[in-house]
Amino acid sequence: MNCVAFALCYSNKTLFAVLYFFSFFCDGLDGWFARKFNQVSTFGAVLDMVTDRVSTACLLAILSQLYRPGLIFLSLLGLDIASHWLQMYSSFLSGKTSHKDVKDKSNWLLKAYYGQRLFMAFCCVGSEVLYIILFLIADNQSESVLDACLNALKQSSLLSLTLFVTLIGWAIKQVVNIIQMKTAADSCVLYDMKRSK
Repeated sequence: MNCVAFALCYSNKTLFAVLYFFSFFCDGLDGWFARKFNQVSTFGAVLDMVTDRVSTACLLAILSQLYRPGLIFLSLLGLDIASHWLQMYSSFLSGKTSHKDVKDKSNWLLKAYYGQRLFMAFCCVGSEVLYIILFLIADNQSESVLDACLNALKQSSLLSLTLFVTLIGWAIKQVVNIIQMKTAADSCVLYDMKRSK
């Protein structure tokens, strides 16, 4: 579905947004059904994370071409991939079956993010919906993100509220990504130190 969405993204923004969000929704539903019917697998978890990262990366790459400075979106792309890759790798090194197993981590926000599915869903949905909104409101390739958001805020109170709520979820998710990257990197370093003794 995302392949079709991205193929149409420049010719039909609305259809892109609908297909992208529906694909995102189905991805969440798929995980829920896998857990409900005890069909969870390591391959499925890894495939889910990879397809999530690829979808978000493609949208961030497009946003980097629609707004100035585009480096903002490319930095978010790098943070998203690096934090999840390090988390997955450090989980693998410690023998965990899931990168979402953070019970032994000391950070309360990381524990809340992975321990409370509704909280994680709020952050993930907020982040993806914010990116979709930014895609939909982009007018020209030289506009700054701040200008586009300020113009959108003047147009509609519903859009203003949606931007505000999604921005909260997005911001929390970015903080979690930074914490996740740092704690996962620390775990990898500790693993190396223990191995070298």
